[in-house]
Amino acid sequence: MATKNVKITLVRSPIGTMERHRQCLKGLGLRRMHQSVEVLDTPANRGMITKVRYMLSVEGEE
Repeated sequence: MATKNVKITLVRSPIGTMERHRQCLKGLGLRRMHQSVEVLDTPANRGMITKVRYMLSVEGEE
């Protein structure tokens, strides 16, 4: 069974955002602007992506 990945890129600075949103970015593995990571498409990761979507660019989703 193939696992699906989602590529996310941080396109907006987390400075001045809520602490919970910065924790979501940390959980997703994002540290710097324009950094891209691939994460598994799980419900937990999907929830974090949804919470901070205004700071992200998401590729590979349906």
